[in-house]
Amino acid sequence: MARINWLKKLGPGLLFAGAAIGVSHLVQSTRAGADFGFGLIWALVLIHIVKYPFFQFGPRYATATGESLLDGYKRLGKGVLITYFILNIATMFTIQAAVTIVTAGLAANLFGITTNPIIWSILITLICVTLLIVGKYKLLDNLMKIIIITLTLSTIIALIIAAYNTPSTYNFTQVLPKGSVEIGFLIAFLGWMPAPLDISIWQSLWAIEKQKDKSNEFTTKQAIFDFNIGFVATLILGICFVSLGAIVMNHSGEIFSGSATQFSKQLISLYTENLGSKTTIFIAAAAFTTMFSTTITTLDASPRAMTKTFELLTKKYYKNMYWFWISFLAIGTISILVFFMSEMGVLIKIATILSFLTAPFFAIINYILISGKHTPKKWRPSIFLKIMSWFGILFLISFSIWYLFSL
Repeated sequence: MARINWLKKLGPGLLFAGAAIGVSHLVQSTRAGADFGFGLIWALVLIHIVKYPFFQFGPRYATATGESLLDGYKRLGKGVLITYFILNIATMFTIQAAVTIVTAGLAANLFGITTNPIIWSILITLICVTLLIVGKYKLLDNLMKIIIITLTLSTIIALIIAAYNTPSTYNFTQVLPKGSVEIGFLIAFLGWMPAPLDISIWQSLWAIEKQKDKSNEFTTKQAIFDFNIGFVATLILGICFVSLGAIVMNHSGEIFSGSATQFSKQLISLYTENLGSKTTIFIAAAAFTTMFSTTITTLDASPRAMTKTFELLTKKYYKNMYWFWISFLAIGTISILVFFMSEMGVLIKIATILSFLTAPFFAIINYILISGKHTPKKWRPSIFLKIMSWFGILFLISFSIWYLFSL
């Protein structure tokens, strides 16, 4: 019973993992392993360290103050909130389109009803919207616990078997990509690893929702612990996916396709080549479930954030605003896919680079807010966390400048 109660207390941290463990892991991490072997492990670990404080500030601020980061942004000035509104409009459709098209490709391979990714994208979007209407936050909370546990176990087992079945020795020499193409991939890899920084805002909104559940106390201490579990899971699984790409795909001569359907076939083969053909249905189902969880999580979070932002800017409450933004996002996503469906790789790269270039803004604002007068002194960051934050901000700004001059 104690274990069940402990699991019930988890929530936003696993939603973070559900949103993060998607394209960044199944696509970008696998591709990193395939192209660079184990050479980008340094980048994977470093970006987790760099982004950690700014993600953690989301649930920390929300549970310490009882308000979301968006409320805090308004306290810092209306211009901050307007900037977020503009940045979110610029990225939300592309991000949703990227995760939806990958999910659609996996669905086409798993169910085989049709190979048309647009049809699958529309169907998946409609299913997600329906589930959110019926189940709302509680459904996301419960669903993610099952998905993350299942995904973690299956991925670790797949990696162990792949390593055991591959007799060759491995080269763990770390590399720094050179040339515009490789540097562009590195930025894209870092942009969504483990996730875009604006997910800290989603975290704060989910933490507020979690606090509404009176059956389980969700304190600031519990929120930080909950987040750490989800964050560590994303790091472990990121290393696993890079390793799988390195073990199975590196030096294989195979190049990842830009087509969602074809890429999904390659992704499933990555597992079944080592686990055996009989496991194909289970691997395909696990991969689809992972991406489906990311799709439904992002489809909930962006409209939730935009609704809150619009209400704060207009100082009015709108009863159906959440459903307006979900509809708007769904229509915009499908519209983008009609024009970009043949180039999934380009679509993902655009979204990830945009996320990386906007990361310094969210890092700076989150740090100012959590360190300022609006946060109770007890829950302001320690000296160590402040140093981590300063390093993170400097890294994100420097890397963004380096990328822009490398174009």
